[in-house]
Amino acid sequence: MTNINIPVSVLNLAPIRQGEGAKEAIDAMVELARATEQMGYRRYWIAEHHNTPTLVSSATSILIKHTLEHTNTIRVGSGGVMLPNHSPLVVAEQFGTMATIYPGRLDLGLGRAPGTDMMTASALRRSKNDSVFTFPEDVNALLTYFGPAEKQDYVKAYPGVGTNIPIYILGSSTDSAYLAAKLGLPYVFASHFAPRYMEEAISIYRNRFEPSEYLDSPFMMVCLNVIAAETDEEAKLEQTTMQQFFLNVVRGTQKPLSPPVENMEQLWSPPEKQMATQMSSVTLLGSKNSVKEQLIKFQEKYNVDELMAVSYIFDPEKQKRSYEILKEIVDGK
Repeated sequence: MTNINIPVSVLNLAPIRQGEGAKEAIDAMVELARATEQMGYRRYWIAEHHNTPTLVSSATSILIKHTLEHTNTIRVGSGGVMLPNHSPLVVAEQFGTMATIYPGRLDLGLGRAPGTDMMTASALRRSKNDSVFTFPEDVNALLTYFGPAEKQDYVKAYPGVGTNIPIYILGSSTDSAYLAAKLGLPYVFASHFAPRYMEEAISIYRNRFEPSEYLDSPFMMVCLNVIAAETDEEAKLEQTTMQQFFLNVVRGTQKPLSPPVENMEQLWSPPEKQMATQMSSVTLLGSKNSVKEQLIKFQEKYNVDELMAVSYIFDPEKQKRSYEILKEIVDGK
């Protein structure tokens, strides 16, 4: 029997909903964290995006601290900190401080993309050299900063030393699969928007994994979209919010998270539909039975160690219900 009784977690980009502002988006982020904590979700990660008026996830560490403050048990982390935008020492100090206040509840997911356009990336960067290429060294620097004092150089992260904050490598292509395998770290693939290389990346990571002091065997997490509702028809209607979200990405427009619509064909052209559908192709969609069947098929093929779900649903109560349905499925309820 395929094991679908696996840990589930949440990714939130902290989108602004139509008719609301940044404060409401941050409040909704906290409310969802509290709700999913009650449901028994393992972790709640917050993304990093810049110069995007429809998302409030630019100062990720501040949002993580705010979420930790308003929850009790759920692990909170970054999905991810886009390391080329930050000095590893500053990241270590910030996360080390949070780990000191909230011990045993912090995760650090690291990505090498900028989380924005190139002009904004240039405004964010700490140097004009392309820090994307120093990603492996920067990851190693963070592992050192969080490790024991005797393994460190003159420069240390206070607080941070000895906090051993778990580090996860994030990826949307095969590059990071090689790095996560070589460093013996857990790997998280961004199938929720870039599913094209998922299969190849999972395979590379598992085949090349080298055991480390952090991990004995590969730990593969996949982030995907989940739109679960009472019926397939209701889920398909709710899905149009996500389809509009990806149409935004395809067009480069800046519309807030929008209510569902009866007919997407009026909104997008065939090429736009194809691109948006490709980006969101790894989606669990439908009623509890439908989502369960899809999850069984997914696990038969990939057998991942943990699922991270992102649900672009306009109505916050329906969004919570979607997470509830997924949790009921993995709990065998």
